[in-house]
Amino acid sequence: MSANLLKKPSGLFITFEGIDGSGKSTQLELCGQALIAAGQNVIMTRNPGGTDFGMELRQILLHSEKTVFPMSELLLFIADRAQHMDEVVFPALEAGSLVLCDRHIDSTLAYQGYGRGLSLSVIEELNAIALQGRPPDLTFLFDGEPEVLAQRVNQRGKTDRMEAEKMDFHCRVRAGYLTLAEQNPQRIKVLNALDTVEDLHQQVMQILTSLQPKLLV
Repeated sequence: MSANLLKKPSGLFITFEGIDGSGKSTQLELCGQALIAAGQNVIMTRNPGGTDFGMELRQILLHSEKTVFPMSELLLFIADRAQHMDEVVFPALEAGSLVLCDRHIDSTLAYQGYGRGLSLSVIEELNAIALQGRPPDLTFLFDGEPEVLAQRVNQRGKTDRMEAEKMDFHCRVRAGYLTLAEQNPQRIKVLNALDTVEDLHQQVMQILTSLQPKLLV
């Protein structure tokens, strides 16, 4: 676990990860609302799309009807991340805020690395450039069977480029996420995405308060 998370009551960088349909966005929102109710200064954001520039990139990455090749896709995600760190994350952390981010470095490794088959070492180098030495302090990974989670996605209606990928792609992404969790057990906390929304929220808050007891005081 990052020294920042153990020593600082504020200025934390927390990411929410998982394959499509895992419920990570819902859990981020619930966590953010609980922290705000407790008097914390919270920034809720996302990759891609946490800035105006990022919203333009998000439209291309998720909704373009033109062909986007894997390396181009990767570089666009990294461009979004670099902009997002400078414009949103760094200022918020410097102000002592809690930054909750929907997807971040692990998504790129899981989707473009394990999913698309691009070089993990290249992705790690690019992520490092975008992060400028400031990785997330804590990551929640919501894990579940891709076939089951795909049913949730389909119930939402029209799918984006990533959601519309074949099942074997999502299986590779899930396997990648679990590998990353095994490699980073102190930072990445794996939760069962098939638990109820209420149970997952309680688990998230329990983990947070076990590491930072004063967050909800």
